[in-house]
Amino acid sequence: MKTITASDLRHHWLTKHEIALLDVREEGPYSHSHPLWAISVPVSEIEAKLPALAPRLSVPIVVYDDGEGYVENAVSRIQALGYTSVAILQDGLKGYAAVGEVYRDVGVPSKAFGELVEAINHTPSLSAREAKDILENGDGDVAVLDARRFVEYNTMSIPRGRSCPGGELLYRFFEAVPRPETTVVVNCAGRTRSIVGAQSLIHAAVPNRVLALRNGTIGWVLEGLELDSQKTERVDSPQGEALERARKSAVDWAEYVGVKLINGKQLAGFVEEDRTLYLLDVRDPEEYALDHPEGFVNAPGGQLVQATDEWVGVRGARLVLYDTDGVRARMTASWLLQLGWEVYVFDETSTIPKDLSVREIPSRNPKSGGISVDEFKALPEKTVVDLARSPVYTKGHIPGSWFASGPELARDLKALPDDGPIVLTSPDGVIAAANFEAHRSISRQVLYLVGGTAAWVDAGNTLETEPRWLSEPIDVYKRPYEGTGNAREAMQGYLDWEYGLVAQLANDGVAGFHVVRRSQ
Repeated sequence: MKTITASDLRHHWLTKHEIALLDVREEGPYSHSHPLWAISVPVSEIEAKLPALAPRLSVPIVVYDDGEGYVENAVSRIQALGYTSVAILQDGLKGYAAVGEVYRDVGVPSKAFGELVEAINHTPSLSAREAKDILENGDGDVAVLDARRFVEYNTMSIPRGRSCPGGELLYRFFEAVPRPETTVVVNCAGRTRSIVGAQSLIHAAVPNRVLALRNGTIGWVLEGLELDSQKTERVDSPQGEALERARKSAVDWAEYVGVKLINGKQLAGFVEEDRTLYLLDVRDPEEYALDHPEGFVNAPGGQLVQATDEWVGVRGARLVLYDTDGVRARMTASWLLQLGWEVYVFDETSTIPKDLSVREIPSRNPKSGGISVDEFKALPEKTVVDLARSPVYTKGHIPGSWFASGPELARDLKALPDDGPIVLTSPDGVIAAANFEAHRSISRQVLYLVGGTAAWVDAGNTLETEPRWLSEPIDVYKRPYEGTGNAREAMQGYLDWEYGLVAQLANDGVAGFHVVRRSQ
């Protein structure tokens, strides 16, 4: 099989040539150690995740593991989807670590970038205790804007906080904070979205005093302060003058940074070029669901900056952002440009061509082995194996199901009790179907449930929550900044790690970041 050295891989990043680096282990091991621009695509999820992350079949793709033996299987599955330029990273993770920095956690490029933004711009901030003091003992003219996704805000939030996700901050700002005398505190769970959100407003030259809540909800908890939960307050969409003010501020800042606009004719030209192209609608998911241009995927602006690798797998690719207001795409693009991406904003006054020929995303389904819910229920002495991510499995699964690790499925199926047929399932059946090939590793009959667990529920059947662990649940990294009940040591350790990212970036040398400062 074709190989590539770590040095040659890094050269692609330095020269901004297109390349995708896939870590084909599970997310747990990935979160412990990986190169800066690696994306997590477990070998068992290649068919489900890779086509959207790498939509051009001729793009160079590199795969690696840490000696687990997944890479050969990964290459064959990637090639079966139609990709034509696939290579294995020579000597895997250990080989890369000999020449470049390896990082822990997930979403590392954005988190490291956030630390760099604060260091260069001296983003003003305040501690949890200082924030509590001005909320309780100040003049009361304080607005707390929570820059996370609504679901995170709803789980736990700062007292008096309102949900205003990062990509929406400037767009909704003058609706949320009509008085220039109001002090504004921007928070997230840790550091990045607080810093980037506050700095977005400062760059946009809003007239208010804007501060980032230092260390977010983690800092709040570490100070022994109480968080609210199940809050639902959202900042309304802007109207009239509030929208016009936001748009003018966004246009001014985007022009200062160098964000480029394109029209329908230029977009059509991009689609025809032999380049990897991502068409991303950065509006709120509810707006996107009501109406959106064909071919554009929803990638809410704040999350796109925070976790670009959820949508974009090819470093060196081209991105086009869309909105209807002239604010959100410009502000999102201004950050992606500084993160080293080639990004354009579709001019909201232009029209998207109706005959835009967006490439079809490749897919592959097995020709046999699928059974319906009725056939599944009629099957005697069956054993059900669920390939859902472990948190999803824990919340509810088909009664009697075993949780299994996708990458180790062929190994772990052999440990199942009994000798009847095995039925694979997953939330929508896609990953179960993709891993049907595991039947070659054992003598027992292996089938998969068409439509997966969702089809089971849609047919009126119930789920259970009692777990049966066939595999160790290392498929998901437990983020110390999400949810409740996180250990203090884990939260403090996460903050300490973030503070060290700028030094690690400097030592690595492949980030390609350029932080813009507004001249005084």
